[in-house]
Order: sequence, then structure tokens, then C-alpha cells
Amino acid sequence: MTDTEIHPNPDLIVGPDLREAWNTAERRRWGFHNLYRITRYGLYLRSRDVLSLQYRIDRRIGDIAAVRQLTGTTYFSAMVVLRGDTLVFEKYAPDFGPDRPHSVMSISKTAMNLVIGRLVADGKLDLSTKVREHLPEIGSGYAGATIQDVMDMNIVNSYDEDYSDPMTAALIHESAMGWRLPPEGMPDETDREFLCTITSDDLVNHSGEPQYKSSSTDVIGWIAERVSGRPLRNFFIEIVEAAGLADTFFMSCDREGVPNLNGGISMTARDLARYGLLFTRGGRGIHGQEVGSEAFIAATRAQTGPYYPEPASAMSYGNQMRTNGRWIGHGGWGGQFLLVDPETETVVVFYSVLENEDASDWKYQLETIAMSEAISLMKPA
Repeated sequence: MTDTEIHPNPDLIVGPDLREAWNTAERRRWGFHNLYRITRYGLYLRSRDVLSLQYRIDRRIGDIAAVRQLTGTTYFSAMVVLRGDTLVFEKYAPDFGPDRPHSVMSISKTAMNLVIGRLVADGKLDLSTKVREHLPEIGSGYAGATIQDVMDMNIVNSYDEDYSDPMTAALIHESAMGWRLPPEGMPDETDREFLCTITSDDLVNHSGEPQYKSSSTDVIGWIAERVSGRPLRNFFIEIVEAAGLADTFFMSCDREGVPNLNGGISMTARDLARYGLLFTRGGRGIHGQEVGSEAFIAATRAQTGPYYPEPASAMSYGNQMRTNGRWIGHGGWGGQFLLVDPETETVVVFYSVLENEDASDWKYQLETIAMSEAISLMKPA
């Protein structure tokens, strides 16, 4: 054994720029296309039954200037549009394809809209209760907050999510998520151990704008487990089967097997579109099973959460989703978006990987949203 060489995992090691190797600007595209096999721990699921998609391509979509522009950049990975179970548009980058999973990052948060909506509908959870009533071990960063405020990204605490800062809590969190190695000499930490370290002197959001914190989604999932008495894995098995996914659904986990609800999902573009259809059906699955709540989805579209500032002032955040009062959806850090219009039964999936240092571009995301919204409002061909 004296000649045996042992070294830290090269994909997960944190470099001089304080970012893990797979998430540097030059390797991020490979990382987002392969995150399902990079993270240290994970959950793989397959659905027993698959929702078949019909094909009737609407050529008008490809002729839209914004579609040509956004699918023509080096950022672009994939785009799929469904109207009900009919695929009306599909395009992929040369290095990607319909059978390739892609990290959806924070689009993963939308699953908590389904889970919590179902628990509320079943009378198992009151959103006006405080987090500490369900998680007495939680720290001051969440203890006194109502579940509704946590769902709406409407609290203030020590967790920050500024990806231009390599010391932001969101990146430090990735060690507990199994996305990077802990600092040398430090033990592995679980996600929930990390959540309990978040603090706050004043939880009240005085800004009136969303206070986006990925940790909030993980706290919500912990509450869902506590009040239901069921592991989160069981909820995701039901969601995958309700959506009728065709390919593998991957969810990264921490070292105890707790799913990274804030951003751990990877799936194909077609399967994310199939998942999106759950929201057009009021949270009902392909066999009519209820994994969400139609009333809760309607409440989400009612825009009771905090609003974004200009130039996105028509958009608000609530119940782990964005909405303009008609469509609901979510973005993913680094260039993804899911938009669902329940009125036209339209789902737009857009995958891309930003190449700048912090993988953030608000203008680019607003352009993606505007393109998706325009498609959702088109009259059928």
C-alpha cells in the first residue's frame, strides 16, 4: 500500500477561485449536462407507465425571432414545447439530444408546490403555523417564520444567494448537498445540519421584494416529511409516476439520502415538459392520482407573494413558483426555465448553460420568460 496514490475527487474539489471544478465557467456546460453522475449521492427513479407524446410540429414557433435568437447561442442546450400531450416544437444543440438529462437547478423547487399543496388539501398542514412548531431543532433563521412566508421567499436571514461572491452561503451549502468536497480537514455535513446553522435577528422582509433563498425549499421539505410521517423519496416516486416520465429522473441527495429539493433534479427536456403538464391538470397524474392540489395552484396564480422590481414588476413569487397571474413557472440558476400556462395547457421548457463567471444574467432570463410567454399565448395552428 505504500505506493498507492490517493487524491481528492477532481470534479468536486474546490479550486483557487473557490468554485468546484465542474462548476467553473469553462467546465460548467459539461457539468450541467452530467450533474446526474457528478454529485456524491443521488436517487434514480423510473416510472412504470409513460405518457406518450403526439407529434404535430407548429412551424410558426421556430420562425419567432426570439426563438431563433435564444436557440442560436452557444449557451443553448434544448427547447421543448407541449400543448397538452402534443409536442409542437423541439430543438437541441449539437452536443445535446432528446435522451440526455440536464440539470434543472432551481426548477426543482416547483415540486414543493405539489407536495405542500397536497398536504394542505388533505388537512395535514396549516401554512400559518410557525416553522418551530414542526422543527423545534431549527435555528433562528427559520424558527419564527410562518410556513407561508418561507414558501413565498418572504423572510430575511443569514443565507444569501449572490453567485458573484464565491463565499456566498448558496455555494457553501453545496458541500452539505454533496456537490463539492468540504474544506480540507472538515467532516462531511448533512443538509439538515447545515440548515440549523442559519440565523436571523429580524425575519421580516422590509423590502417587499422576494428574498430568494434555496435553503427555504429544503426547510419546507423537512416540514413535509415531519407532518406526513413519510420520506421525501415516496413523494417523488408518486410525482414521477403521476407525470409518466419516459426516462430516468435523477435527484441529488445529501449523505443521509435527503433529496436536494432546492436544485437537485436532472431530467430530459421532454420529461420536464411531461412534469409541467401536472400543473395544467391541477396536480393530477396520468391515471388521475392527486399529487398536487388544483386549489393550491389557483392560489399560487393569485399573486399573494412579494413582487419583483422593474422591469419584472408584473411577476411575483409565491408557493415556490413565479407567476404573472396567468402562467406559473420557475427559473434554474445558469440558464433554464419552465413555464406552464394552465389556460392553454402549454408547457415551455428551455435549457441552456450560461458561460459567464457567476452563471447569472437577469436580462437573459427575462428574455427567456418573454419568449416562453409569447408561445403560450399563441392560438393553435
